Amino acid sequence: MPFSSHYLTCAGREIHYTEWGAQHERVVIAWHGLARTGRDMDELAEHLSSRYRVICPDTIGRGLSQWSPRPTHEYCLRFYARIAAALFDQLKIEKAHWVGTSMGGAIGTVCASGLFQPGMKQRILSLTLNDNAPQLADEAIGRIRAYAGSPPAFATVVELEAFFRVVYKPYGWLSDEQWRRLTETSTRRLPDGRVTPHYDPAMVQQFISHPNDYLIWDHYDEIKIPVLCLRGAESDLVLRETTSAMMRRGPGACGLTQVVEIEDCGHAPALNVPDQLERVTAFIDAAG
Repeated sequence: MPFSSHYLTCAGREIHYTEWGAQHERVVIAWHGLARTGRDMDELAEHLSSRYRVICPDTIGRGLSQWSPRPTHEYCLRFYARIAAALFDQLKIEKAHWVGTSMGGAIGTVCASGLFQPGMKQRILSLTLNDNAPQLADEAIGRIRAYAGSPPAFATVVELEAFFRVVYKPYGWLSDEQWRRLTETSTRRLPDGRVTPHYDPAMVQQFISHPNDYLIWDHYDEIKIPVLCLRGAESDLVLRETTSAMMRRGPGACGLTQVVEIEDCGHAPALNVPDQLERVTAFIDAAG
């Protein structure tokens, strides 16, 4: 198999992750988006695994990781950073490059700042933000909050795949095989037999109990490492005025931030086609 599947207890919760290229010393953490799973990173992880050890976690409440018994307290960036720090410790990762899609990018940002977990600041070598920024558009957050807490249910997996093909159209091009894998790796069956996306609906508590959780300029301004922001050219979540501000402050003021727009994508590029894969790889390689 190209990857192996594992479980760890981090911050008292069982966390699932896949590991690629376990024989390598250099490490990449690839962290998925809000309502997704670590299997979204398969193409990137496979691409990098010839030279890097790649760790792809399922965030608490997503995929095969445990659901939180304390959703108002644990579905937030501070607790996600705590989980990340425990993951580094248990896997004996001293330093790693971080690639994060959407929420995964925000987790990487708060880890790299060291404000929540001081010990993490020196452990992140570079930060790739896949359609994520220190400030997100309010209207888009409202849209996400509206759908995330009430995931739909369908009688068949084929119907769920059709739903995913519509709502994740902004990801850009995916092959039929990739759409099927995206569906099968993020599906759970309900007690009544229907299927629904594989996450805890209570994770929407992040937007209720922590309404400014994704306003993280204070964290971004503390970062001293190279940052690559991949903005979907049609994204409604990451606005161009925000990426312009990123270039003027924090690591951007030191010439450490670069912004690249990915054509024919919105929120968020799937990191599954050669151009996207090569951009991320070249950035990580250059960062050391």
